[in-house]
Formats: sequence, C-alpha cells, structure tokens
Amino acid sequence: MKIAIVADSNSGITQAEAKELGVTVIPTPSIINGETFLEDINLTQEQFYEKLKDDSVTVSSSQPSSYDMADTWRNLLKENDNVIFIPISSGLSETVHSAQHVAEDPEFAGKVFVIDNKRVSFTQKSAVLDALALAKQGKTGKEIADWLMETSMQSSIYITVDTLKYLKKGGRLTPAVAAIGTLLKIKPVLQIQGDKLDQFAKPRKMHDAKKIMLDAIKKDLDTRFNDLYKAGKMTIFIAHTENLAEAEIFKAEAEEYLGLPVEYINPLSLSVSVHIGPGSLAIACAVKER
Repeated sequence: MKIAIVADSNSGITQAEAKELGVTVIPTPSIINGETFLEDINLTQEQFYEKLKDDSVTVSSSQPSSYDMADTWRNLLKENDNVIFIPISSGLSETVHSAQHVAEDPEFAGKVFVIDNKRVSFTQKSAVLDALALAKQGKTGKEIADWLMETSMQSSIYITVDTLKYLKKGGRLTPAVAAIGTLLKIKPVLQIQGDKLDQFAKPRKMHDAKKIMLDAIKKDLDTRFNDLYKAGKMTIFIAHTENLAEAEIFKAEAEEYLGLPVEYINPLSLSVSVHIGPGSLAIACAVKER
C-alpha cells in the first residue's frame, strides 16, 4: 500500500525539505495589506518579518483553501492508495474543520485521513516524520491515522516572546495588560498543551524565561511522559522567530540540562510568528516512532 503524507506549512517544513523527505506541504497564506502571499512560495521569512515590523503594514494569516487541499489530494491519489493530512491543531485554526468537510466528499471518503492530533510547528513536523516512518514500516493509512490520534496529547510546547506588541495586535492581550507588561519588561512564557495557546509564567528577563521553559520540559519528561522518556520514545526540538543565534545557544543549554539531544532547530511558521513577533524562543518535546 502506498501512503502519501501531507502537512500544511504551519509544520515549519519548507518546500525544499518536503521534497527531500518525500512529503507534500500545502502553503499557508499570509495576508499583507490585503494581498495574499504563500509561505515559502512567494514569501520568504525575511520578507515576512520586514513587513511585520513595519507598523504601517497590516499582516495576518489565513488557511489553505478547500480547493487547494482537494486538488493536492486528488493528484496524490493518482499514485497512492491513501493520503494522511496532518494540519495545524483545530484549537489554533479552522483548517482541520475545512479539511474534514472536503474529505467527506465521495471522491476522498475512506482514502484521505485528516488528522486533528493537536499539533503545531515542530510537534506537527514530528508527527509528519512519524507518519513517514510508519508508512515505511508497511502500516496502512488507517493504522497510521489511529497511531497519530492515540498519541495526540503526548507533546508539550513552551514559548517566550521578546515583546508583547504582536500578542496585543492579534487580540491575545488587552491593550491595558499589554501596556503594563511592556512597562514591566515582561518576557511571558506561553504554553501549548495539545491545543490552545495559554499563559504559563511572567518572567522579566530572557535568561529567566529560558530557565522556566527548561524546568517545565524536564517536569513533563519526569512526570507526564516518564514511561515514554525512560523507553527512549521522547524527542526535543528548539524553535525561534528571527532569532537563530540565540536558538543555537539555547540548544546547547537544553542538551546539557536535559541530557537529551535536540533533534532539530527550526524557525516557527509564519502563521505562528504573526502572533508572537521576532525574537522569540521555544522548546518542545513529543513522542516519536522513528
């Protein structure tokens, strides 16, 4: 059985990397001053941040069109028996619901599996890599889909932002809270525990924020994921927004503190970056089957 693995670009998988891995990535639209651009197609990370940091420019994110999803699946099914589509968590986007509606069409029913496994960015990428590994093991589309759903809550993300400006612009903070936070120079740590983006801690220095994130991940490994951790089934990732040098330093700190190798460092997808802005750092852990 031939299985095609598909993600949206919220996964952080570039078009070049997708080609190398043998997967398909549907680009997520960014809306800049009313004009639509596609991540990693006609909009680079550099171009995006240039616009994002310009207060005279309006930047937002959207979701792939139902037409693009259907067209992608249709083409893949010409040479594959099943399609596994792993989009961004339904708690952060409507992409899942749109995809599920398209997948109900008789053309795709029983052939396309839309996975709402509550992942985003690097944990979403991890799910794609696991799906690839399972397909190579000879698993069916349903078996891969079932495994991805069964392990959906076995991941954890912590993010610290450099400024509250973009959380305010995106409606994640009220202007009053953002003003107080900016005055106090807070570097908030946010968390994603399988779904929504929530506040976790309010440190004032990036050094303290990094320590809080490392402690939080270690606690997750030692408690929630202890059995998987002991079995060597957990992996660690680092991500950032226009902050690669600090991300590399954070990687070394994380590996020393946690005693685990960081699998990779990735820039966060543009649809996430629009809400948190440049200068952020993030760390995550997730179950792995590879």
